[in-house]
Amino acid sequence: MLSPDRSVHGLLVLERGQYKTIRLDMVLPVLHGKLGEDGAMQGLLELSGIPYVGCDIQSSALCMDKSLAYIVTRNAGIATPNFWIVTADEDIDADRLPYPVVVKPARSGSSFGVSKVSRKEELLSAVETARQYDSKVLIEEAVVGSEVGCAILGNDLDLIVGEVDQIRLSHGFFRIHQENNPESGSENATFIVPADITEESRVLVLETAKAIYRALGCRGLARVDTFLTEDGKVVLNEVNTFPGMTSYSRYPRMMAGAGLPFAEVIDRMVSFALNGKDDER
Repeated sequence: MLSPDRSVHGLLVLERGQYKTIRLDMVLPVLHGKLGEDGAMQGLLELSGIPYVGCDIQSSALCMDKSLAYIVTRNAGIATPNFWIVTADEDIDADRLPYPVVVKPARSGSSFGVSKVSRKEELLSAVETARQYDSKVLIEEAVVGSEVGCAILGNDLDLIVGEVDQIRLSHGFFRIHQENNPESGSENATFIVPADITEESRVLVLETAKAIYRALGCRGLARVDTFLTEDGKVVLNEVNTFPGMTSYSRYPRMMAGAGLPFAEVIDRMVSFALNGKDDER
């Protein structure tokens, strides 16, 4: 277990009735979703005084809750979908929503519990599906546009950005995993790197993604997912504070598209964690 004693700076391991300590120079989390990237693990590491790769407690918690992320980024002047929050003890009037809408758990990941609703008769079922993953449900007005993303690495003003990618769908909406074969990725999506967009749009996506990253207090790394509408507007979708790093994952592909191989990405993550400007860790 992690020792709360900052002088230990690592793990306590029980062996044959005695504890021994294992010092950790730093931690590279490989956890997704609740308790992994919502600030919980980050809080334990900060309590223990151990440096770690990625966003801190506050930005991890903010980005995990999509409704809070929308509120903060809107206040920073960045476009988000129109949205409604439904808590555990309330209902929403289905007649007042502008269909189609997307219904999702406010604090979940990997597209689990997400439904696209085209008619009011489908809303209740979609809300109940989302509530299987979180008591807080987010309803968003569907955005018409291309799904484009940006991989970001760094702290404060010292940011490295990957090449913009684009998700091309054959049908439905993007789900990062197939439930029956999660290692193979989404069967209805093709990732295009670099995105098939104009240079002007590419620059706008990159600059907007960096503004979102800073507004939410991100550090270390994140993947910023956005929509690019037909009229050239960039709208926030969500921010993943520790995106996937598998063979089919978007983040390493985007960094490779910008000339940064995976081994160098990991090296830089570690450097930013150890030499970050925020010395409170």
